Amino acid sequence: MIRFYCEHCAHKISVRDKDVGKQGKCPKCGNVITIPAESTVIDFRCEYCDRIISVPKSHAGKKAICPKCRNTFIIPVIHAPGSDTKQDYSGDLISRSTDSTHGLTLMDVPEEYKLKEQPGGQYSVSAETVDRPYESEETEPIGHRRLPWFIDIFLYPASLSGLMHLAIFTIIPTLIAILRTLLGKAGRLVGLPGFIINILIFLYLGWYITDCVRDSAKGGTRAPDAFALVGAGEMWSQMQHILGCCLILISPAFFYNLYTGNLDAVYWGLLIIGSFFFPMGLLACIMFNSIRGLNPKLLISSIFSTFFQYCGLVLLVIAVIFIFTQLVGMVETGAPKKLSAAMLILGGAVFFTGLYITFVIAHLIGRFYWRYEKKLNWEV
Repeated sequence: MIRFYCEHCAHKISVRDKDVGKQGKCPKCGNVITIPAESTVIDFRCEYCDRIISVPKSHAGKKAICPKCRNTFIIPVIHAPGSDTKQDYSGDLISRSTDSTHGLTLMDVPEEYKLKEQPGGQYSVSAETVDRPYESEETEPIGHRRLPWFIDIFLYPASLSGLMHLAIFTIIPTLIAILRTLLGKAGRLVGLPGFIINILIFLYLGWYITDCVRDSAKGGTRAPDAFALVGAGEMWSQMQHILGCCLILISPAFFYNLYTGNLDAVYWGLLIIGSFFFPMGLLACIMFNSIRGLNPKLLISSIFSTFFQYCGLVLLVIAVIFIFTQLVGMVETGAPKKLSAAMLILGGAVFFTGLYITFVIAHLIGRFYWRYEKKLNWEV
């Protein structure tokens, strides 16, 4: 793994060795960054409390305060770990303060501890970034679950960002519907603006779902902090992946039922086959960022290379959907039949739960790629 800090916001990033030299966007600030040829993060233990600390390589030779025991020490000169390092530390574990150096300055640091000049072309963070404080948190590997997996997967949307997105996707459309109901005939004035707002929210929802899949494919265990100014074109591009998979894999069964009115073996066969291929198809479209991810040859070979694991994923997704449908059935039993604000609020609560389950499913699909990337061998 290559580990380095974003030169714009000091966010710590871990990538695979094969991505050296590529450009990408920082997941925190969104600025374009270039992946360096080697790690620029050094790890060491506090000499007082043995806490593992990670800092930028450019901090070597400077004084710092341990975020755990609060003792002052000099950051040793250590070569950044090589690209073959397998363990990743997700925390930026140093917090430096000029008020806590007890009158000492860098002039007091022994010469052998001072950072030597880096060779030309080597990646380093800017001076502005070096002076920026780094967050303190315990180290843990990428993809580590803090709770048993069968509990943790249902907590995926429970991050602050995830809950805020759920609120946006649920509350705004519900308020528009309630406003139209309460205004009666005057509610038509809300019609066009409300329709446009709902369309934009729908497109942003599709974009965020694909982002959940990508983030989970990188090892994320909670809904990502993805608040960003995304253009309508980009949102529509990502929504096409979801709509394309639904149209090609799921809709044949419903069109058959619509045309014939039958729920026979043909209908169930189309539905089962489409549902079986849907998770892999959606994952391929999102990871390849193209509807060409639905290439039958790619899907079949990918499923065969991970057959038993993929069957487990499909069964798990079905189980999650089954739980949701049972909850909806219980709610509908006691729901008011007449259209009212109370009914719309109840509908919003059901929609909120449905989105929550959708985020869980997106996480399961992305997590599948994270676990079986080598077997899939997609090289994306």
